[in-house]
Amino acid sequence: MAETTYSIKLPVFEGPLDLLLHLIRENKVDIYDIPIAEITRQYIEYLDLMKELNLEVAGEFLVMAATLIQIKTRMLLPVDEEVPPEEMEDPRVELVERLLQYQAFKDAGLELMERRKRWSDHFWRGSSLPEEPETEPCLFDVDIYDLLVAFKRVLEKAPPQAVTITRERLTVKDRMNLIIERLDEETTVRFEEVFEGDSSRSQLIVTFLALLELLRLGVVRSYQEGPFGQIWIIRAER
Repeated sequence: MAETTYSIKLPVFEGPLDLLLHLIRENKVDIYDIPIAEITRQYIEYLDLMKELNLEVAGEFLVMAATLIQIKTRMLLPVDEEVPPEEMEDPRVELVERLLQYQAFKDAGLELMERRKRWSDHFWRGSSLPEEPETEPCLFDVDIYDLLVAFKRVLEKAPPQAVTITRERLTVKDRMNLIIERLDEETTVRFEEVFEGDSSRSQLIVTFLALLELLRLGVVRSYQEGPFGQIWIIRAER
């Protein structure tokens, strides 16, 4: 009987521009002077990781990979010394303009969401306001790329091995149940603690897929202590 490869579709995936912006922030580089060779290498690494996880990768991610490789190739071409420096065209210009425009739309959307949240806190039904918690850490929602960055660090510590994830050998559903049981007891755990007890690369991958599925279903939530900070997994309200 042929083995069936486990696959998962995540509507929470953002697009290739989100991944590029994430890499630019992570590397702390100037968006107007992107080190295209290094960013291209890291971008392709993330695509390879998504494929290894059997996550559905949209065609636009592959198109962006081709675009980055093309820009990298153009930047490696010899410079025409007869053309004045001010007239030379930077192959990265179009990509930078797309990133800036996309970031502006994202910032506007986040601002509208934040305004709605602030105004919703001003109106209450009832005679009293809810009590403020005594201490609450400043936490931010985590996007898929923050999770992939954290998982890459966990995966790098595992011994290398060829992996084929199958329903017969590894059950994502069982790992989902284990994560839920732990969060029912502890409510909140660090991202790395979710993988405690996983000794092989294949176990780590299946646990990560189980976590992504729980996030997709809204059973658990993930938060981060500021940009690139510690990630926490929290049991969502029932």
